[in-house]
Amino acid sequence: MAQELIISVSGMRGVVGENLTPVVAVEYGGAFGTFLGGKVATGSGRPRVCIGRDSRVSGPMLVSAMTAGLCAAGVEVIDLGLVITPSVGIMVRHLGCEGGVIVTASHNPIPYNGIKLLLGNGMAPPAATADAIRRTYLEKHVHFAGATQCGAVTCNAETNRVHVEKVLAIIEPRRIADRAYKVVLDSVNGAGAAITKTLLAELGCEVVAINDAPTGLFAHEPEPTAVNLTGLCERVKRERADLGLAQDPDGDRLAVVSEEGIYIGEEYTLALAARYVFSTRTGAAAANLSTSRMIDDIARRAGGRVVRTPVGEANVASAMLEHGCIIGGEGNGGVIDLRVGPIRDSLVGIALVLQLLAETGKTVSQLVQDIGGYYMHKDKFAADAGQAGRILELATETFAGAALDTTDGCRFDFADGWVHLRTSNTEPVMRVIVEARDKAAAHRYLDAISEIRRAVAP
Repeated sequence: MAQELIISVSGMRGVVGENLTPVVAVEYGGAFGTFLGGKVATGSGRPRVCIGRDSRVSGPMLVSAMTAGLCAAGVEVIDLGLVITPSVGIMVRHLGCEGGVIVTASHNPIPYNGIKLLLGNGMAPPAATADAIRRTYLEKHVHFAGATQCGAVTCNAETNRVHVEKVLAIIEPRRIADRAYKVVLDSVNGAGAAITKTLLAELGCEVVAINDAPTGLFAHEPEPTAVNLTGLCERVKRERADLGLAQDPDGDRLAVVSEEGIYIGEEYTLALAARYVFSTRTGAAAANLSTSRMIDDIARRAGGRVVRTPVGEANVASAMLEHGCIIGGEGNGGVIDLRVGPIRDSLVGIALVLQLLAETGKTVSQLVQDIGGYYMHKDKFAADAGQAGRILELATETFAGAALDTTDGCRFDFADGWVHLRTSNTEPVMRVIVEARDKAAAHRYLDAISEIRRAVAP
């Protein structure tokens, strides 16, 4: 049975050749161009859009189709080529564009691709704006320009340089370079290898790069989770490296492997970055509802606090702007520092983690031990809209004694842990995340959720 094309606040995502075709991309480009054209003041010129892509084989085809739709709507397109997602957000602001497009399916498998939209502030559209663009596409309210008003395409090759310079500006590169760290980098044959090797070279690191050819033929399942990074862990041990770094295909997520070759978990990426930032600055952090309490512990020790948001980097970035947060991100390995840009950025995560290592003189394992931790279990399961609604209703009854946050599905907070149940923005599934002080407590909550699922779909 064919999957439905997903159009959400995270943009468009589907299976190439099945529901995500060049026709779809042309029409979506036309819809986005029409939306942007309606926002540009009369007489101020045509809107401009940066477009970039990850390494997927279907990327050039979709970039071409999306570009055609944008130009047909009168938009000037700046093609950035093969770049990581946060780089597009940086270039949108650097070049003063009205919008941005990234052709990527992030961590999804090879058959997928997607189209992510950015506004002129370098952020994904808020829900109301995303819905307006979605309706323009679905209702085909596209305004096509006349023969002499179509947009043109230019290319820009400065993206990596601009991005690396912005990251270097928030740290002390010489302090890191003095340590001469040995790093094993796994870019999963995605878009991240070239720019990341450039950054690490600037930081004086010896780099052992694996899976660094941007072929889009992923060397392993692309999500940077423990089960997918056994090769990286083994290589770190064999090379006697100081740490291992793993990116997803579009370079907005980062996972860290310790000097012992142990995958420490994506949750520690934000925790380590926040540990460094809170050692130098005071203020608040922002994190989504699915992120570990480790960030709360770190902020509290530094006299700060954490602002919780719905899942999605745009929600986190918006909260950071509203509350003046000094660091933010998500527990999937995404780190946001507004001094660089309002998007999850693996380069920011790498720089802040290396700076923490250099400043403390400790190993990754020692820092993990200092931070402490919890037992966390993440899972997902198929659920249509009706089933998802019923599951949330029964969970609310089952966990009636918990503190409840309903801004994104349901998060139930207990003294010894929490449960977050929500529908995915990028897949036709429901996600469940449970965190507790120990495994036994976590599995009590998981068992309760399993009973709820059996009651809804025996």
